[in-house]
Amino acid sequence: MASATAIASLAVPPQVQKILADFVEAAQKAFGANLRSVVLYGSAAEGRLRATSDVNLILVLRAFDAAQADALREPLRLGQAAIALRPMFLLESEIAGAAEAFAQKFDDIAHRRKVLHGDDPFATLAISPDVLRRRVRQILLNLSLRLRAGYVARSLRQEQAALLVAEAAGPLRSAAASLLELQGRPAASPKAALETLARELGEPPETLAHISQFRETRAAAPGAAPATLLRLVELSRRIQDLAEQG
Repeated sequence: MASATAIASLAVPPQVQKILADFVEAAQKAFGANLRSVVLYGSAAEGRLRATSDVNLILVLRAFDAAQADALREPLRLGQAAIALRPMFLLESEIAGAAEAFAQKFDDIAHRRKVLHGDDPFATLAISPDVLRRRVRQILLNLSLRLRAGYVARSLRQEQAALLVAEAAGPLRSAAASLLELQGRPAASPKAALETLARELGEPPETLAHISQFRETRAAAPGAAPATLLRLVELSRRIQDLAEQG
């Protein structure tokens, strides 16, 4: 059975708790002894799940067996449809390599996670500062490129621009948190980290207020979403400049 206590303690809506409990139980039945751990990470683990948020899970496996995985296909389909469930299937032998290849993501996991089943495979996770800085630079550069392309392609449609801002908020906040950590001044949360950097860079407060609004409601006043998207393009580039300074 899934850890009822761990799932019940999550600060998420009851529907999310139920879908998670059902999925974790299904994963236990499907993978059996090959399932070492199930770990929730990101905004759901932090208690900041929003309408546009994915529910991110890592299933740490001792081995990936196709027949066992097949048994989880239908529960996963239901979870994806109901709560935007996004699982990662990670072999325990891959943890160190994945943490190096995706340093910023695993730095976030190191700070925002809840173990729903099994032991904590990330309890002793250590990420090289040099590797983390390099990855943060890559993520910010990629985000800047995506946002510029998104502005050209989607800014004429208010709802599409608002969704693009909401989707960009997570990686931008996580990158800001990693950057402040590298500077020796960790923030209480990724949201607080972005607020700190935005304030220091002189970003107007309404930019971050709009980001939070779009994440929570996917709605925006006429013209607000394209303008905020353009501000986010610039903010991402300026935070990238900070990361390049070392």
